[in-house]
Amino acid sequence: MHITAHLDVEMIAVETDDQVSLMIELSAPPAPADGVRAPNTLQVVLDRSGSMHGGRLDGAKTALAALVDRLDPRDNFGLVVFDNRVDVPVPADRLTDKAAAKRAIAGLRTGGNTDLSGGYLRGLQEARRVTGGSGATVLLISDGHANAGVTDPDALSRVAAEAYAHGVTTSTLGFGLGYDERIMSALARGGSGNEHFAEEPDTATALIAGEVEGLLAQTAQAASLHVRLTPAVRGVLVVNELPSNAVGDGLLIELGGFYAEETRKLVLTFDVPAVAALGLTEVATLTFTYVELPALVQHTVTVPVHVNVVPGDQAAGRVPDPVVRTELVYLRAQQAKRRASDLLNKGDSAAALREIRQARQDIADARDDAPESLAADLAEEAATLDYLERETEHGSASRAGKYMSASSQRRLQKRGRKDSGSPLDEGEK
Repeated sequence: MHITAHLDVEMIAVETDDQVSLMIELSAPPAPADGVRAPNTLQVVLDRSGSMHGGRLDGAKTALAALVDRLDPRDNFGLVVFDNRVDVPVPADRLTDKAAAKRAIAGLRTGGNTDLSGGYLRGLQEARRVTGGSGATVLLISDGHANAGVTDPDALSRVAAEAYAHGVTTSTLGFGLGYDERIMSALARGGSGNEHFAEEPDTATALIAGEVEGLLAQTAQAASLHVRLTPAVRGVLVVNELPSNAVGDGLLIELGGFYAEETRKLVLTFDVPAVAALGLTEVATLTFTYVELPALVQHTVTVPVHVNVVPGDQAAGRVPDPVVRTELVYLRAQQAKRRASDLLNKGDSAAALREIRQARQDIADARDDAPESLAADLAEEAATLDYLERETEHGSASRAGKYMSASSQRRLQKRGRKDSGSPLDEGEK
């Protein structure tokens, strides 16, 4: 695993309050040359409520059958289904009888209401039962609003976060325009997984396949970043909104798994109060920890972060790093999309449009000075924001809200991974 860190400014003025932002790039190791990978555990939790009748359930069944074909007999696979009750058609276990698993999938039928929490909690139990210490992924697929069991997004997010602390990642796939993106987003954020949105069965099939490919291509698991702050720093903000917890000397940020040669970016902003002494000052120490696959060997990489304290006239001539500053603008646009999605959920389209338009203006302002390496990202984001404005104002606010939620979550948590399932992939640009 390779880690690099770049400050937006290398110097600050003596005896002056300031903020410095740090962009961290993390690159995962390649796949093993011999092609050997560690066994995985995938637990699917599928909504079979009445709203899934027809093409949605048929599409999910097709995708799950293909998923079974793609997994290895050494992998653990399980399937929990739920409506107003929860069933386990495929108990989690080694996938030694693929034909039996596919028969169980083919026999699924739709039922009644949507007890999402019941299905999810049962899926967690199944994943934990078989995974041991090697970790697992729960993929929750639903098209409806939870109308039974626990329906509070914050409570479910806490459950997902607790499961992640014990090695179980949660990813979600919202199907159609009727599901509650607040719940699906909260589960994915708490569980350090992916949040997907699919309006059509074909898109859902592709996203399920992509989730499995990402799982099978992992070369690092249980990645975390410990940010140890020095007395020179008052506090730190994780701009990416990754799952994090305060620890005695700083912050512990959860990063989840990485697939082969994946590169991610995250940005931290440090609040540095007036430093009295000139010279090099340590701001923080970054300690990146991960488990290498398939060897299951833990590694640690440590990187110190320093800033130079100089006289005020010298600091006045500093030139901020355009890559770091552009990344900040990009990530703040994702935060604006999340706020806009929340506003649409509350029925406030006017306020959501203000968030979208301000983010689009910020992206436009940044494009003139952006480095070439980020020009394509900004152009794509500008096109996305144009689409979201049109959809919010003249199309489906529900579609816009769901896409904004999934898009912002992926780009804030898994910045560097290519988006999939975007309406812009289907000619909406």
